[in-house]
Amino acid sequence: MSYDIQLYTTATKAKEQQAGDKNFFDNEQNLVPFTDEQVQRLKDRLTDYDYVLEKEDQDGLKFRHAEHSISALLTGKGLYFTAGWGEENIFEAGMAASEFTDSGEFEKYDPQNGGWEEF
Repeated sequence: MSYDIQLYTTATKAKEQQAGDKNFFDNEQNLVPFTDEQVQRLKDRLTDYDYVLEKEDQDGLKFRHAEHSISALLTGKGLYFTAGWGEENIFEAGMAASEFTDSGEFEKYDPQNGGWEEF
């Protein structure tokens, strides 16, 4: 069992809220892509947070946290955290995703906790 948290552009959040479609995330065409600069900043932040790049393939960049049971997949349209079941893993993944929103250009989506994080 795992716990999933996603990070998208603020434009994706706006588009999803306007669409009012419960299946919005099922269609990748709905997701607004990251810029190349945003991808680089997210990659750098993951590294700063002790995520190690394990693999790069057609799906994206696959990271694993050095200490916790957390993986992250960075694609051109989203950053997907998967935490192994356990309070500490879920907390760490959620905290990282929340902190990555500090620039105002990304939004955290937690499907197990009601959707978009609001401050």
